[in-house]
Amino acid sequence: MTSFRKLLIGASLGATLLSSTALAASEDGPIKVGVLHSLSGTMAISETTLKDAVLMLIDEQNKKGGIDGRMLEAVVVDPASDWPLFAEKARELIEANEVDVVFGCWTSVSRKSVLPVFEELNSILFYPVQYEGEESQYNVFYTGAAPNQQAIPAVDYLMANEGVERWVLAGTDYVYPRTTNKILEAYLMDQGVAAEDIMVNYTPFGHSDWQTIVSDIKTFGSAGKKTAVVSTINGDANVPFYKELGNQGIEATDIPVVAFSVGEEELAGLDTTPLVGHLAAWNYFMSVDSPENDAFIDTWLDFTGNDDSVTNDPMEATYIGFNMWVKAVEEAGTTDPDAVIAALPGIEVPNLTGGTSVMLPNHHITKPVLVGEIQDDGQFSVVWETDGLVAGDAWSDFLPESAVLTSDWVDLKCGNYNTQTETCGGS
Repeated sequence: MTSFRKLLIGASLGATLLSSTALAASEDGPIKVGVLHSLSGTMAISETTLKDAVLMLIDEQNKKGGIDGRMLEAVVVDPASDWPLFAEKARELIEANEVDVVFGCWTSVSRKSVLPVFEELNSILFYPVQYEGEESQYNVFYTGAAPNQQAIPAVDYLMANEGVERWVLAGTDYVYPRTTNKILEAYLMDQGVAAEDIMVNYTPFGHSDWQTIVSDIKTFGSAGKKTAVVSTINGDANVPFYKELGNQGIEATDIPVVAFSVGEEELAGLDTTPLVGHLAAWNYFMSVDSPENDAFIDTWLDFTGNDDSVTNDPMEATYIGFNMWVKAVEEAGTTDPDAVIAALPGIEVPNLTGGTSVMLPNHHITKPVLVGEIQDDGQFSVVWETDGLVAGDAWSDFLPESAVLTSDWVDLKCGNYNTQTETCGGS
C-alpha cells in the first residue's frame, strides 16, 4: 500500500472518528427547544401565553427525567409581531443556538416567513394555530386546525342550527383570512348561497376604529335574512371590534358572530356581558370536562401562580405537538431532524377533550371540532361538536386547483402530489 493511499485512509478514518465524536457530544448535552412567539406587538395578546405553555411543558418533561435522560433547555426569542423578523429569529435559533426543534408562530404570514429557513437548515417547526391550509411542508407539523376542522364545520353549524342565509366574512388583511374566506366563499356558493348574500371585509392588524364597519354589518343584516359574521380578525383588534358590537347593540340573537381567533385568552381582556351568546369554533375549550383537561388546567394554574389564568385551543395544540415530538424522539433514539420527521407520522397521544390525536402522513392531525357560546364569565359553553375526530386536510376540496392535490410524506414523499398528473409539485 502506498504512503499516499495510507494517508487517505487515515484521513478518512480520522474524519469518521471526529464526526462520530461530535455526534456523540451533541447527543449527550441538553436538548434545546426553540420558542418562536411574539412577546411584544399586536400579537403578544395571543402568543405570550403559548411561550409560557412551552416553558411549562419543558418543565414537566424535565421532572420526568427529560428524554432518555437528557434535560430539555428552552431558548426563547421575541420576533415582536414583525413578520420578516420571524425569519431572522428562526435562523438565530437554528444556526446560533443550535436548537433541536422549534415551537412557534401564530399568524400565517409569520409561518410563511420562516418556511424557507426551516427548509434550508432542515429543522423542525411545530405550528399550533388554526390556519388556511393549502400547504404541507416537510419540516412543519401542523397541530392547529385546517379549514375542514374549523371553518367549514362552523358554517355548517350556523346553517343547520341558526338558519343563517347571509354571511359577513370579516378578517384581518393577511393570508390566513383571505385564503380561508376564499374557501368559504366557494363553499357557500356550492351550498346555493347567492353572491349578493356574502359581504367580505378586511382590516389591518391592530385596527381600532370599528364604528363604520360595524354599522355596515348592521345594515347588511337588516335585509330580512338571518345574518351571521364569520370572523377571522386576529390579535388585539378583536378588543375594539367586540366593544363596538356592544356599543351598537348587536346581540347574538340578531347577528351571531362565530370567531376562529378568539378564545379564552382574548376574552380575558373584554367585558363579556354584551357578548354573551356569540360563538367561537375551536377544537378545545377550557370548559371541556375530562380528566386530562382537569390535570392540564391544574398544572397550568400551578405553573403561572395565578388562579385567574386561562387555557385555550392553541395551548392544547402546543400540548399535543410537544408530546408527539417527545414520543418521536424516544422512538427515533435521536434528535436528528430526518429521523424525528420520519418517526412522527402515526404517533398517537392524548388530547385534552378525552380522546387521542394522531399525526397523519400529511403532517396534520386528527381533532374533534367544537362550537362554543360565550358566557358572562369569559368561558365557552359547548353547544355542538362533531361525532368523532376529523382528519386535517392540507388541500381544500372546494378550490378547483387544490381539489386534485394530496399530501403524503410517508409513501409519496410529497406535500402537493397532483392525483391527475401523478406528479409532485414540491413542498
